[in-house]
Amino acid sequence: MKKLIAFDLDGTLAESKQPLPDMMGNAIADLLAVAHVAVISGGDWPQFNQQIVSRLPARTDLSKLWLMPTTGTKLYRFEAGWKQIYAELFDDGQKQAIFAAFDASLAATGFIPAQTWGERIEDRGSQITFSALGQQAPLEAKSVWDPDFAKRKIIQADLGKRLPGLSINLGGATSIDITREGVDKAYALKKLRDHSGIALDSMMFIGDAIFPGGNDYPAKQLGLDTVRVRDPEETLSVIATIIACQK
Repeated sequence: MKKLIAFDLDGTLAESKQPLPDMMGNAIADLLAVAHVAVISGGDWPQFNQQIVSRLPARTDLSKLWLMPTTGTKLYRFEAGWKQIYAELFDDGQKQAIFAAFDASLAATGFIPAQTWGERIEDRGSQITFSALGQQAPLEAKSVWDPDFAKRKIIQADLGKRLPGLSINLGGATSIDITREGVDKAYALKKLRDHSGIALDSMMFIGDAIFPGGNDYPAKQLGLDTVRVRDPEETLSVIATIIACQK
């Protein structure tokens, strides 16, 4: 029996930057009837609001939902409306150094696609996110650019040399997330423990990138029970199993 089930977002609950399907919204509502639920992802609050909050049915118990954008450097709770509980932000000097490192790394590695859709580097306050094909790239293009993470692992290694002391993690379909040193899914889960009062051994984490270098892997390194899923469809099956076991 677990008191809290934590999820990655893109590739786990929904396709990259897409709203939760109706079946997933209902599955999350069903799960909230038997446990707390957290979502931890690199996206910022507007993405969480569009992908998750707007897709939950009216019956959802929002009091047990913990939303942690930008890899847990922000926390939102529902208290007669969604409220930001905390936010840990980069200063301007740090941001400029990260922007410059991205430009240099892309030039050095040569991974410059022929077509992009929108800005490729997004300032999320507490996290800087690189999206290889741009923030508005269509899912079809994103799904084939780097399905095995091979390109991003090369960029990640190069960035590591240029940005010592920062965390550089792979997520989504084409993204690389940069946060302060030590900020990863394990960091987020420990913050969640502190704010929820729920022990780590009473949590489970579900994600599609639970492998070395993947941005979900720190949850496994932290010692949580984890489930690696292929896609949102498999996540639905896992949720159904959890609900059956929790009752």
